[in-house]
Amino acid sequence: MTLAAGAIFLSILDATVANLAVTDMHASFPDASVTDLTWVISLYAIVFASFLAPAGRLADVLGRRRLYTLGMGLFTAASLLCAVAPGLPTLLVARGLQGLGAAAMIPASLAVLLVDVNPLRRGAAIGLWSAAASAAAAVGPSVGGILIDTVGWRSVFFINLPLGIALLLGIRAVRRSVPRKQGLPDVLGTALLAAGTGLVVLGITQGQEWGWGGPRVVGCLVGGLGLLAAALVRAGRHPRPALQTRLWRSRDFALANLVSFFFGAALYSWLLVGAFFLVEVWQYSRMAAGVSMIPSALLSAAVAALVGRSLGRRSPHIAVFCGATALVAAELWLGITLSSQAALWSMWIPVGLLGGAGIGAISTGVNSAAALSVKPADFAGATGLNMAVRQIGGALGVAVLAAILPARTASEPGPYSHVVFFSCAAAAVAGLLGLGFSQRRGRNRGLDGDRGQGAALPETPAAAEPLPSRRLPLFRRPT
Repeated sequence: MTLAAGAIFLSILDATVANLAVTDMHASFPDASVTDLTWVISLYAIVFASFLAPAGRLADVLGRRRLYTLGMGLFTAASLLCAVAPGLPTLLVARGLQGLGAAAMIPASLAVLLVDVNPLRRGAAIGLWSAAASAAAAVGPSVGGILIDTVGWRSVFFINLPLGIALLLGIRAVRRSVPRKQGLPDVLGTALLAAGTGLVVLGITQGQEWGWGGPRVVGCLVGGLGLLAAALVRAGRHPRPALQTRLWRSRDFALANLVSFFFGAALYSWLLVGAFFLVEVWQYSRMAAGVSMIPSALLSAAVAALVGRSLGRRSPHIAVFCGATALVAAELWLGITLSSQAALWSMWIPVGLLGGAGIGAISTGVNSAAALSVKPADFAGATGLNMAVRQIGGALGVAVLAAILPARTASEPGPYSHVVFFSCAAAAVAGLLGLGFSQRRGRNRGLDGDRGQGAALPETPAAAEPLPSRRLPLFRRPT
């Protein structure tokens, strides 16, 4: 559990922790423009999104422990290179390598967790894994703000080193996967999938700066969609496809991808607009703005863990819909009452707590629906694909934020309210789509994941029979 949670925490943390470092980086690299420096943030997100789905397939073939080790090792080494980078080109290369390592860690981490977890407790395990992701997404700006203000921007990369090394040492405790007889996934299909996803995310991310009707944005979007279409066609014909299109035959998995897309759009726009508003309108320091988001982050993580424990008795559709309802209510409250007069305790903190609870519930519900709708042999591939779709939705949310807010961040609340209402609409769509998830109880779904869909793993006594104790062990006993 520590290995899985640690991997996703580091991956998601580094997607947001450097957001506030651009100004400080400019002092270190005075020859670089602010536009050039924003690529430190964008490049990580683009590479991360591009390789999530291919990494999931590699985990299915190479084995979860091997891919986890490769991904964590690359991420840790790239973090060191980021921290000591003498110039911007070196920093950008290191951030791209960091994104590649993070993309490998995400599907491998959930596979490490779920393959050895008792099927009756997989919902609880996903809840803890989701709690780590929720906490990382919410505390990233606060951790970044504190470190940048007190130590400097290089510290946001140095903190990855002790954690990464500890996790690399710990992965040796995980048993090795049984080697799969099939070869590596289709290399050309993998390249098409990664390039197509990267171009789509690049076009959406840079839409405001390059101009939505400009040739670069149109070229990226059209070219990316074309490459993705080619990857899908090739996946349907290749004996070892880069993308397991058959996973979409599961109604719950297909719905989980749609929910993830709209949830990503709502989540990323919600988190970023809050940080910008506190600094630009209420004139909070970056450190104070980050600290004010910690309570909602802690509640989000707690709710994610609690929802995971309840999924043995309830379907994910309840978690997703209730979570989306809480997030929509928080966003309506904020959008209607937002003003230039600071109201931290009377409005901001309560809104953040309500929204944090909703984010934790949605995250666990959709992650559970995606992972538990496929057989154990496909855990990593399903996770990678689902997270890739969420990142594309997140890129859309960030693009909408950039399109609504003026080039120089506004000091009036009006534009921020418009971003909040967009996030509200995206969260509402995610909640309504979540109602379509299967309404079977989580316990039956856990067993179906091993039996009903023809799992490739042999059954163990822990997996085959419900345990008499009310407190079920989290992990299978070795056989």
